[in-house]
Amino acid sequence: MRALILSDIHANLEALEAVVADAQTCGGFDVIWCLGDTVGYGPDPGPCIDRIREFDLVAVAGNHDHAAIGLIDASDFNESAKIAANWTANQLDHEQKEFLASLPLVAVQDTFTLVHGSLRAPIEEYLLDRNSAMGTLAILETQYCLVGHSHIPFRCLEIDGDVDFYDFTEDELIEMTNNRQIVNPGGVGQPRDRNPRSSYAIYDSTENNLVRHRVDYDILKTQRKMVAADLPSRLIERLGHGL
Repeated sequence: MRALILSDIHANLEALEAVVADAQTCGGFDVIWCLGDTVGYGPDPGPCIDRIREFDLVAVAGNHDHAAIGLIDASDFNESAKIAANWTANQLDHEQKEFLASLPLVAVQDTFTLVHGSLRAPIEEYLLDRNSAMGTLAILETQYCLVGHSHIPFRCLEIDGDVDFYDFTEDELIEMTNNRQIVNPGGVGQPRDRNPRSSYAIYDSTENNLVRHRVDYDILKTQRKMVAADLPSRLIERLGHGL
C-alpha cells in the first residue's frame, strides 16, 4: 500500500493537481491521507474538496476546515485569515460542508496516527518544539504520528525518552525505524519554509519507508484567481515566497 500524505492544501487547486500528477509519476498511490486544512486562504475550496474525494481517502479536520463551517469562531484568526475564512464559507455547497463537518479530529491507520496540529490540541497547537512534541508522544498510541498545521516539513524522533528534530530532506528515502516518530510532510497549498514549491510525502507500507517530494505549480494562476476573488493581498503575495 502506498499512501499519498497531504497537508494544508488550503483551497489551492493548482498546487493539489500538481502534487497528484507528480505522485502518480513517482510510483503512484493507493490512498490519500489528508492532515487537514483542505480549505482556507485559497480560491478553490469546493473543487479541492471534490478532487480529494475522488480517491480512497482518510482525512482529519483542520482549524480552517472548522472555521469554514462555523465549528470554531474565525474571529480569533488574523485579519487576512478571517477574511478568507468568511469568504470560503460562502463558496461551499451543502455536500461539501457536510463532508468537512464529518471529519474526525484524529484518525488511525495501522502504525500511524493522523492529526492536524497535535494530539493534545488537534486543531490548535503547532507542533514545533520539544514541549509540544513530548505532549503528543505522551498520549500517542501508535508508532508514528503525522501532523500538519505549521506548513513546515520535519521529522521528530523519540530517542531514550527525549526528542530530536531533523530536517525532512527532499527526495531522501527514510526507513521507518522502531523509534517513535512525528512527521510533518510540509504544505501543499501554502508552504512556509521559504520554498514556494508544494511539498508532500509518500509512505510505502511494503517497504516501510517514507519519502518527501516537492513540485512546482502554476503560482501565478492561483494568484490571479485570488485577485479575482478579492482575497487579501498578503495571502496572494506570500505564495511566491514560501512564507
